[in-house]
Amino acid sequence: QVQLVESGGGLVQPGGSLRLSCVASINAFRLFTMDWYRQAPGKQREVVATINMHGLSNYAESVKGRFAISRDDAKKTLYLQMNNLKPDDTAVYYCNSRPTQTPWGQGTQVTVSS
Repeated sequence: QVQLVESGGGLVQPGGSLRLSCVASINAFRLFTMDWYRQAPGKQREVVATINMHGLSNYAESVKGRFAISRDDAKKTLYLQMNNLKPDDTAVYYCNSRPTQTPWGQGTQVTVSS
């Protein structure tokens, strides 16, 4: 069974940084495009960053220039470096592949507040 385990969230002040990790027990992980999602209270889950098998990345406009996605295929791990965090970044963050795997991980809570 596929396992997606996110970690690294926490409480941070506006302007602070966090680095999220996602360990994905996906066969042939290196061949998958991977996404970071987030879901804020009362809102739909949205993709914030994507990285393909070649290391090419894309970002939602709301995080462009502040977040950086990366991957370590040998460790089957996905990362999200989040800088200059804003209160609107508060959400539960998840990772998944394309196509998505089930079950989803438990996510990691990021709270940006002074």
